[in-house]
Amino acid sequence: MSPAEPLVLLPGMNCSPRLWPPLPAVHGRLDRPTLDGCVDALLDDLPDRFALAGLSLGGIVAMALVRRAPSRVTRLCLMSTNARGPTEQQREAWATQREALAAGTTAREVQRALLPVLLHTRTSALDELALTMASEVGEETLDRQLALQATRVDERPGLAAIRVPTLVVSAARDRLCPVARHEEIHALVPGSRLVVLEGIGHLAPLEDPAGVGEVLERWFSAG
Repeated sequence: MSPAEPLVLLPGMNCSPRLWPPLPAVHGRLDRPTLDGCVDALLDDLPDRFALAGLSLGGIVAMALVRRAPSRVTRLCLMSTNARGPTEQQREAWATQREALAAGTTAREVQRALLPVLLHTRTSALDELALTMASEVGEETLDRQLALQATRVDERPGLAAIRVPTLVVSAARDRLCPVARHEEIHALVPGSRLVVLEGIGHLAPLEDPAGVGEVLERWFSAG
């Protein structure tokens, strides 16, 4: 990894830093209940200039961050994500999950219900890893992330303004953010590169940590 710029990794919803391969990086927190508030907090906490990679909700926040502060980001990686604004069906699902949390459901239990769409390869070890991340996130932070989800906007109009080296990474078996969503982002970001990782699902770094680590290292160290 290049020492010239720090690497910032943003996790998906209900995911801890355990999501990512073991790379030297700063792990950003998604713990504010609005998209703008989350970006504000990250810009206050992060170095002046940094490379930025985000998965799923982390990718959505990354797109908002580079839109708000393009001079701070030196390169960008968007993984297992979606540039479109939320649908009414999504808003209803997030509201239902928040109601469940308020009634005593744990973040781990919310994650357990989503495992079929988060992972393509289901093993007891991978399932437990995804559930452990949720336990590490906890109910309060997950509730804020669900509130944040509802404040998302359509990021597609701003993607054409991105002027840093951008890598778009899709998992071929992703049921939440299919390849077509990444092809859309790739088409809108000038000079971007699209990589499709075969045989894995939404939480790509859990299912293929070596493959994702190699992709990130090549992107981060490229001139």
